[in-house]
Amino acid sequence: MHLLFSAEGQSWPIRLAGGAERTCRALVAALPMPLQLHTPKIAGSHIYWHAPFVEDVEGATHVLAAEAGAFIYWPVRQFLEITFAPLQAENAEITVLGHLDAPVDGIAALAATLRREAGRRMLTGTLAATGAVEPAPSPASPLPETLVAALRALWSACPDDIVRVTTSRAIMHPAGPVFMAESEARVLHELLWWLRAARSRRDETVLRQTAAIALDKTATRLRDFCHMAQTPDLLFRLSIAMEEPGLPFGALIDEAILAAGRIGAWLDLLIPWNGINEAFRKALD
Repeated sequence: MHLLFSAEGQSWPIRLAGGAERTCRALVAALPMPLQLHTPKIAGSHIYWHAPFVEDVEGATHVLAAEAGAFIYWPVRQFLEITFAPLQAENAEITVLGHLDAPVDGIAALAATLRREAGRRMLTGTLAATGAVEPAPSPASPLPETLVAALRALWSACPDDIVRVTTSRAIMHPAGPVFMAESEARVLHELLWWLRAARSRRDETVLRQTAAIALDKTATRLRDFCHMAQTPDLLFRLSIAMEEPGLPFGALIDEAILAAGRIGAWLDLLIPWNGINEAFRKALD
């Protein structure tokens, strides 16, 4: 099966390789997929966007073994990525979904533009199947309808309180609130993944309580320190839901992961990472 990745007026075919059927089913079910592209901060030679699904690793390929042009899913980061050169040192296992069916030069050029423009403007794209795809029926969510609607709204558009977080010019604003909010969301996202991975080894009540505390803590930080309201309210609602035994933990933890990842992603898109890195280097040198 082939996909078509498009951005900045260009398109690149991607060939799915097979061997990761569960993740590919989740991927295909989410197509066509609108994308907001992110520039890497550590690994370097790839572009990525956040995946609208949660799946465990399949195949367990070390991330540094991914060849240039690999199309990968990085579960704990919840990224879909296209690489264009060997990545810088990181230690993680990822799922290889396929490979770019074109030279990597165009992706490398797109990555250079993305690195320069990140935080200054949003680079968007699409991922779609090249042929007709039979839509898979979406199972009804066991979670409250109002909560599901709020989670879907978070994925469809950046919340107003995140949009406004860069507008303050008070002392050490907007850098302080933006960096704190982004780091809080990122740490919450990773912790929730750890809790999900511990389901077979830990008592569910303990996992629910830990998730509830983590969600409450992040929501409080976003509200009280980062001057946000709409986004922390959703996290507070998820925290309360974690303590309701009638709601299935599996569905709750997956939705909490999706929410935390999406909040971190929206905040990440506001940050001019390359300019900050260049200023940091200059200050150090």
